[in-house]
Amino acid sequence: MAGKKNKFSNLLFIALIALLIIPQSRTFVQVNLQKLIVKFSPFGPKEIDKNEQIALSPFDYKLSTLDGIHVDSPIGKGKVTFISYWATWCPPCIAEIPSLEELYADYGNKVNFLFITNEEADKVQKFLEKKELNIPAVLPRMNTPEQLFEKSIPTNYIIDKKGNIVLKEQGAADWNTQEMRSLIESLL
Repeated sequence: MAGKKNKFSNLLFIALIALLIIPQSRTFVQVNLQKLIVKFSPFGPKEIDKNEQIALSPFDYKLSTLDGIHVDSPIGKGKVTFISYWATWCPPCIAEIPSLEELYADYGNKVNFLFITNEEADKVQKFLEKKELNIPAVLPRMNTPEQLFEKSIPTNYIIDKKGNIVLKEQGAADWNTQEMRSLIESLL
């Protein structure tokens, strides 16, 4: 019996490795593994202790819509902001986007959501259409502020009305939780 179990485990492991090696299935497998990790992880985004929060000086984030329209999005000027740095080729980003989209659907009129990517606008637009996503993806027209700069994606921030970084999360997470909704409600 133990021999059959070992053979099955070995075959399953080999099949998973093969799927990761084959370019056409690699992203699909990586995204779905990330989704499983996010779904069953006991850890999620947590609010930063008040005495450890970084205060940003109020500024306007210079951005461009996918249609090329220039927008200046105020940060720390009276409205809660959710910033997500992401990319269409990033499996953890793709894994967390559905939960972010649900949060955006419910709070998009109360919270300033910025889904910032450095990719070409047409590539992002095709990705959003293919995945049937309705998120306000934007492109930066300025360097990322030093306090928000990270080398890894996804990196997400919730910034309060005064510009304090209340939450910072790197890596895929489930954003559509009661804990996140309660945090956002407390900041509004």
